[in-house]
This record gives sequence, C-alpha cells and structure tokens, in this order.
Amino acid sequence: MESSTTALVTGGNKGIGREIVRLLAEQGHTVYLGARDPGRGQRAADELTRHADLDIRFVRLDVTDRESVAAAVERIGAETGQLDVLVNNAGIVVEWDVPPTGITAEQLRETYEVNVFGVVTVTSACLPLLRRSHRARIVNMSSGLGSLTLLDDLTSPIPSRGLLAYSSSKAALNALTLLYADALRADGIKVNAASPGAVPTDQNTGAAFPLGDRTTADGARVPVLLATLPADGPTGSFRGPDSVDNVIPW
Repeated sequence: MESSTTALVTGGNKGIGREIVRLLAEQGHTVYLGARDPGRGQRAADELTRHADLDIRFVRLDVTDRESVAAAVERIGAETGQLDVLVNNAGIVVEWDVPPTGITAEQLRETYEVNVFGVVTVTSACLPLLRRSHRARIVNMSSGLGSLTLLDDLTSPIPSRGLLAYSSSKAALNALTLLYADALRADGIKVNAASPGAVPTDQNTGAAFPLGDRTTADGARVPVLLATLPADGPTGSFRGPDSVDNVIPW
C-alpha cells in the first residue's frame, strides 16, 4: 500500500499513541497529534520533529468534548481536504485494585465516556473526511482484556485481572469495530481493532499484575500495520499484539 497522506491519532502526546504518531510520520504521513492538553500536545509534537523532518501537527482534541472534536476535524479538512487514517487511541483505566463488585456506575460511566462514546464521537465527525480518501483505515485500540472468549477462559490470566469497567468498555469497542466495519465496507474503509499487549505506560502504573518488558514501540507495531493495510487486507478483525497475523478471538 502506498503511504496515506493524512492521519489523526487521538491521545497522541504520550505512550503508545505518541509512538504511533512517530511511526506514521516516518512513513511519510502528515500526522495530526490529538491531545486534550495544549501544552503537552504541542510539546510532544515539537519533541518529535526537533531532530527529524516529520510533518506532525498538534491539534487540540478531547474525545469527550464534541466541540473540540468538531474544531479539530474542521481544521484537518481545511488543511488537507481528507483523512486517510484514524487511530482511536485515547483511553483510560479508573479501577486498579478495585474488585468488579466494587465498581460504581460513576466509574463505569467515566470509562465509557472515553473508551466508547469518545470513539463514536470522533469516528462520526471524521467520516466525511474519511470517505474522501480512496484507502481510508480506522484502527480502534482495544485489549485482550476485552475479549469475551478470553474472559470466559478460566485457564487464561485475563479473568483474574477483574477490570469490570475497562474490560467491558473494550468489549463494547470490539462490537463497534465489527459494526463499523460492516457499515463502511461499501465505502472501502477498513476498520480493525488492535491489541498492543501489556505495555507499561502512565495509564497502567497502578496495575497489580506484572506488565513485562514490552515497549511503546512494541505496542505501536500492529496498530501502525493495520493503519497502512493494503487493499486486500482484513476488515472487521481483532489483531495483535505481536503480529498483524495474530487473530484474537472476540
């Protein structure tokens, strides 16, 4: 596949999102680094471009704020005319060391606002620009913790994590992935979910289980491959964390 021209990565100022931004820019994309905080977002963009000739542009984008999403998409449209890649990377975990029976509706709502509703807000706003592309790709950052098959497998470590809000939000995101993939198939827009694996980031510093030694570069590898799939690549699939050929059960 030829390099796409324009990409948007939400939550792109740190962790795996920042690495996705860097890798896509190195492939020749114009990458919009979406972040809630203007200071952190602009600083990340400046750091990534300081010693490399990369086209990375900070855009303020809070996935829970419809107006900021609309403004970001309007700017991208004005500057580039279309969008070829959308990586819905922004996500939160609110429940380390809280058992499933201790999760409140408020914590569930807070998680879904970012991990589910935020994805719908951004994707819906971006669709007109994505439809102008001849090779649009949407990548939803999911997790093996959202696999219903693995959650039901008592021989897997996944059920013991006990992350009711996070796991259920990622399961909902997986359902969105399948439904979007089917709805956008006729438009030639490929929609897939990616698992980065257990990568130590700011998001999971409170994890009560071992995260291993995977790096943000390891976690970004499969999302970037899904963002640049060839015409005969899959859609409506759940891939990762080590290879795009590794299919995760829903």
